[in-house]
Amino acid sequence: MSAYYPLTTQTVAFLITSVASTNAVGAQTKRVRLVATTDCHIAFGVSPTATTSDMYLAADREEIFKIKPGQKVAAIRNTADGTLYVTEME
Repeated sequence: MSAYYPLTTQTVAFLITSVASTNAVGAQTKRVRLVATTDCHIAFGVSPTATTSDMYLAADREEIFKIKPGQKVAAIRNTADGTLYVTEME
């Protein structure tokens, strides 16, 4: 297992509609750590919109994903509103 250095963390309060992170990840960022307080679905992109057909992320489970510099993360709830914590990793 690789170790990464945590950088900036953003929170995304997701609802019944898709909500994207306010800021794109930095130019040096190639991985993000995601943790959600409730089950949700996530999407990545320059201007992403998550749907319930997108990748499922279970609550309270840490996941690390590759991401392209300049992208954002969007989330939509599965059954309950929650918060997604997006931490850039170096």
